[in-house]
Amino acid sequence: MYSLGDEIAEALSRKLGWEILTRNDLSARFLGNAATANDLHMLSESAKYYLKPSLEKGSFIEVISKNLEQYLAENSAILVGFGSQIIFCKNKDAIHLRIFAPKEVRINRAKRHYHVSREEAESIVDVADRRHKKFVSTVFEADITNPELYHMFLNTASISVDECVTAILALQKEHALRRENEKQTIHQTASNNLPSYSSFKTESEAEFAKILDMYQLDWKYEPKTFPIEWDAEGNVTMAFSPDFYLTQFDMYIELTTMNQKYVTQKNQKAKKLRELYPGVNVKVMYKKDFNTLMERFKK
Repeated sequence: MYSLGDEIAEALSRKLGWEILTRNDLSARFLGNAATANDLHMLSESAKYYLKPSLEKGSFIEVISKNLEQYLAENSAILVGFGSQIIFCKNKDAIHLRIFAPKEVRINRAKRHYHVSREEAESIVDVADRRHKKFVSTVFEADITNPELYHMFLNTASISVDECVTAILALQKEHALRRENEKQTIHQTASNNLPSYSSFKTESEAEFAKILDMYQLDWKYEPKTFPIEWDAEGNVTMAFSPDFYLTQFDMYIELTTMNQKYVTQKNQKAKKLRELYPGVNVKVMYKKDFNTLMERFKK
């Protein structure tokens, strides 16, 4: 409360042309015939009531979540509160923001708004904080202050509403672009039954992938990066990304088909990886091994 979240939501709504959905909107619009007038009254008073069975299949919160997800599959909106960061935690199109300010800043804002003493303003802020936290804790068994729930935190004690809006719009633009690229990639991959070998860094990697496909072996290309060296401050100074991972054998494969200098470097990295990650199975494939496979593949 008094972190200027409502003001930021309104400014975003004007910029994007998206509607704002609050807790009251959700209960009124997304319960349909699942609630009576008395149910709506109880939902406005009690967080626990959201867990009770509705007139339709599922609890009130389940009905709201289902209808809300269906609506937002076709429409864009700004959700304020209500544990929306929990409802859409697995939705890759959603952006989760935590708007906050130090308690003393919020107390002063409440004091000016209500024209009350500092003690009264502090009580107002404390009650609001407890109620917000209790609602999400009761309905979703989650802590709204958990940083893992959010993409970005914005401290309105040090930046203005306009600055927050600018930052959010920049994030939203890049996020939407990345999601569109991801969806196009998934669509292209799904529409093509043959694997694409054009995205590999070297010709030998593409040829090796063809061999794996010929033998019907499941593989992943550079699926994981292992830190293997750090500086005094704990920053990673060297990492190792094996070329292939064979899922059926739980084995990483690193190809060494270039000159001797790179072969030595890759062997050193593989050795460090084995020492630091004893459970990881990594094999270095030398040029002669690769050539043998290629000859077999050609035949």
